[in-house]
Amino acid sequence: LESRLLTQPWASVCFGECALIAKACFGDTGYVLLLSDLSSVWYESADAEAVGQRSKELNKRLTAHVSSFLHRLANLMSPLLAGQPDPATSFSCQRTAGGLSLRLKSELSGLPFYWDFHCCPAPLEMVSRHLVRPLIRMSLALQHQVQELSSLLLQKDAEIEDYRESGAALSRDRLRTEPFQEELFLQSFMARVRRAGTSSPSAC
Repeated sequence: LESRLLTQPWASVCFGECALIAKACFGDTGYVLLLSDLSSVWYESADAEAVGQRSKELNKRLTAHVSSFLHRLANLMSPLLAGQPDPATSFSCQRTAGGLSLRLKSELSGLPFYWDFHCCPAPLEMVSRHLVRPLIRMSLALQHQVQELSSLLLQKDAEIEDYRESGAALSRDRLRTEPFQEELFLQSFMARVRRAGTSSPSAC
């Protein structure tokens, strides 16, 4: 499940009043959930035995196979992670001494359905594998892309200047652009990145 979790994208979600990023993977024998507020990272990995025991504690009126509970959890979490939360499903989030508690409330077969995710701090290797390394790889890829695009814009400016010196003129003046200035562009870009960083998800 954790290997499959690596292929899942992070999603920005709201659990009650908690704004977090999350990813999850559900199977027939368990699930893995990963949450972060970009300051801390929490996770829960539950196997079939843990799911069966918790389902008995939380849903005494419901009797179903563990795989049915897991399938229901996947169906409830998937719309939320896809940015289309089901209004019939409610979530609440609370910080605890040992981690993060996430409570889900919905229905199953016409009866109330409850679930508690008990998340503990994620180990360093898990944080590195799912968050740090992908971010660094993406950052390096974007830097390389910016360099290539900057080089292409400078070549285009040189090409346009050559046309002008040869006597070419624009038929529509509104299409005229100023020469690309790489240093000013990077300064403006970094300023926007810093402003965006101030609106990161906040924990509950």
